[in-house]
Amino acid sequence: MAEPTYKELKARLADLEKQKGTRRTGSLEFRVGEKGGVSVYGLGRFPVTLYYEQWIRLLDVSKDLRDFLEENKSAGKLKLKEQV
Repeated sequence: MAEPTYKELKARLADLEKQKGTRRTGSLEFRVGEKGGVSVYGLGRFPVTLYYEQWIRLLDVSKDLRDFLEENKSAGKLKLKEQV
């Protein structure tokens, strides 16, 4: 298979940029990386990546985490993004 030409690459890049603009904002996406970690995209600028055992451990204490967040939210300690 021949290498793509500059013109073909440029056209492909333009198509990819158009697709990027159509992504839903606020949606989360999960991916398994090369090293076996699970990454969550869509929370911020960078993905959050943990291994299976770490995700399970975090999910096991999800109620405690939610309680902690609510406690600190009502105390005014957390920085919250303004709703648009």
